[in-house]
Amino acid sequence: MLFGRKKRLIERLLVVEDEPLIAFDTEHILREAGYTIIATVDRVAQAVAVLESGEALDLVLVDVNLADGSGLDVARSAREASVPVLFVTGRFPPEAEVLATGRLVKPYQQRDLIGSIEAIDSALAGKRPRKLPTGFALFAAPPGEAPAA
Repeated sequence: MLFGRKKRLIERLLVVEDEPLIAFDTEHILREAGYTIIATVDRVAQAVAVLESGEALDLVLVDVNLADGSGLDVARSAREASVPVLFVTGRFPPEAEVLATGRLVKPYQQRDLIGSIEAIDSALAGKRPRKLPTGFALFAAPPGEAPAA
């Protein structure tokens, strides 16, 4: 396909965000970019339930600080399910790096959110991302994932 969209490894996303406006905006941005949102949840237990349901997921976007607990617990469940994690947060504890494929600092621009997901997609495909978005850090891939190139 000459002008078709390139094949992405990341298509199906779980969004875990307890700020309603941020959750709504994130979902809208991602749908407009052609991603499928499997669920948008605001609680740790809901996110873990989606991960344990066996639903096919390619990436979890999660805030570290959630109203009912820590996004680190969501990341641990995602890791057990071999699903990569992108932390989207204003406060990122250093110990979270081992659980994540990447981190995007809030507040962020729409293009930086999409660019972060594209960078993780490239890394999972074994390719070096062209340019990392502002506020984004790409980490070594957790076990079960391809390492960042």
